[in-house]
Amino acid sequence: MTALPNNFVSLEDYFRLEETSDIKHEYFAGVIYDMTGASFAHNAIVMNLSGQLYQQLRGKPCRPFAIDLRVKIETTFLYTYPDIMVICGQPQFVEGRNDTVTNPTVIIEVLSPSTEAYDRGKKFQHYRTIESLQEYLLVAQDAVHVERYTRQPAGEWLLREFNTLEEDVPLAAIDCVLPLAAVYEGVTFEEEDTATSGE
Repeated sequence: MTALPNNFVSLEDYFRLEETSDIKHEYFAGVIYDMTGASFAHNAIVMNLSGQLYQQLRGKPCRPFAIDLRVKIETTFLYTYPDIMVICGQPQFVEGRNDTVTNPTVIIEVLSPSTEAYDRGKKFQHYRTIESLQEYLLVAQDAVHVERYTRQPAGEWLLREFNTLEEDVPLAAIDCVLPLAAVYEGVTFEEEDTATSGE
């Protein structure tokens, strides 16, 4: 992500920009950051994840939201758009906004080359301060690989990794299971395209 070449931008001006812009932006400490476009694989994985969560959460008190719903991190004042959020119970909206929430239980980010370091590092630092957040998933788009971070009772985060299509990723906080074969359905990896190339 890159910062737009502006001086300090007020929160009100940021909201106005988002209402008319064709692309989404993060907002942090008076600076607006352009969120880059997503690849075919990225979009396919987000849709697969959304479909799995929607089916499994029907009739339950938790609901998935993809891409368009913004989250505000109350402790750091970052405004951003996770690829997928799951909210349990009533959404807690920022005052005066019906497009910005503060209480996700699960956040999922599909990694892109331009954002991977950020999603693993600074962004996860922001997310870890959300009191309601129980699980954070990082999903690779160039290989079968999912990292699941789970908040522990003492506040630390436990990592578990998944690397094969035969595995299922449990999300204990929302009583769901994500089969990786379904998560990566329709996604072709570049190495598979070139492995059988001709002479």
